[in-house]
Amino acid sequence: MPISREAARSGAAEAWPIRPVTESEFTDFSKVCSEALLSSSIDEERIARHRTNTEIDRTLAAFDGAQLIGTTGAYSFQMTLPGGIRPVAGVTCVGVLPTHRRRGVLSALMRRQLHDIHERGVEAVAALFASEGGIYGRFGYGLAALSGTITVRGGEGALRPDVPRDPALRLRMVEPREIRKELAVAHQASAANRIGEFSRDERWWDRVLRDPEEDRGGYSGHKCVLVEDGAGPLGYALYRVKQQWDDFGVADSLLGIVELQATAPAAYAMLWEFLLNRDLVRSVRAELRPSDDSLLYMLADRNRARMTLDTGLWMRLVDVPRALSERSYAAAVETVIEVTDPVCPWNAGRWRLSGGPGAALCEGTTEPADLTLSVSTLSSAYAGGERLSSYSAAGLVTEHRPGSVAELSTALTTASVPNCSVIF
Repeated sequence: MPISREAARSGAAEAWPIRPVTESEFTDFSKVCSEALLSSSIDEERIARHRTNTEIDRTLAAFDGAQLIGTTGAYSFQMTLPGGIRPVAGVTCVGVLPTHRRRGVLSALMRRQLHDIHERGVEAVAALFASEGGIYGRFGYGLAALSGTITVRGGEGALRPDVPRDPALRLRMVEPREIRKELAVAHQASAANRIGEFSRDERWWDRVLRDPEEDRGGYSGHKCVLVEDGAGPLGYALYRVKQQWDDFGVADSLLGIVELQATAPAAYAMLWEFLLNRDLVRSVRAELRPSDDSLLYMLADRNRARMTLDTGLWMRLVDVPRALSERSYAAAVETVIEVTDPVCPWNAGRWRLSGGPGAALCEGTTEPADLTLSVSTLSSAYAGGERLSSYSAAGLVTEHRPGSVAELSTALTTASVPNCSVIF
């Protein structure tokens, strides 16, 4: 019997039964998610690959009778956060069949997922990439970082003469699948210094290095250059090329960087110099780059890096006191924060935060609040990529004690902004 729209809105959790899927339901789960996200194709091979990465016990599906109509899931990540590597729930596969939009299905799924993460007790923070930015704020997520696409035209990528260079470093062009171990070593060392990057197991390296022709968009298969010294790998670039010639027979090829990671400035400079000076290349393009990418500061003319910014990683504090207690702070902070959180009521209330560069403690309190803000705003500022003071200037933080916003905003800053180099 059809569910009325009013019933769906008033009691979505009851209107749409939600539970993890079984192995026999996984194909339907994948097809619904694919349809919702307008994926170009879904076949048995893609479903099998999707299953390899999926933690089926962390899937959730909504049902209309026997029909699967909505999906979400989570990865159990170890992600770099301010203060160290922590467990983070990587939210993924969020979608609702177009026949069931605007009927409370998504709300029911997202609320159930947040409650499940909280009850699981492992992760204090959830993270996701948003297909549409307007969706997730109402569930307490906040934009944690902007990611950029950098384009540098051929002949315009000269680096500053004072950029670090190390004659002990060498470049080696390699088949990426043959050096997975070296790639993993370099990535792990680099990821530890970039908030938002997560540790990759073998399944994730399979996904990163998977290279089906139908996904290349006319580009070549993966190419890879490794930078190393006598002690081992210090970085790598994974890239593709598209050979082209213009109407006059002049080389007009494109080079697309899939991923570039390095653990030292000299290694980073060497990789970029290699890529920006390839013969026959008209344009070099790199996506999912941090908004403070070191290349911007290495170029002799920064304007030659044409950077467009888009929404990147989103975060959500699932356990406010624990997340704030586990974080490190750029400066000493003593404040009482009042948090509003209609989706996760255990977060709502007043919290006394005492912290600094070494340690922090956040506990419930009945003391008067120094500032009041939503969990979405706090989640956005948590990783250091978005300034709390900017939210305050927009009228989205209420300051009760003068100076408290500036104090907390300063304490939440980080040495670099968050970024995740793989959409999950």
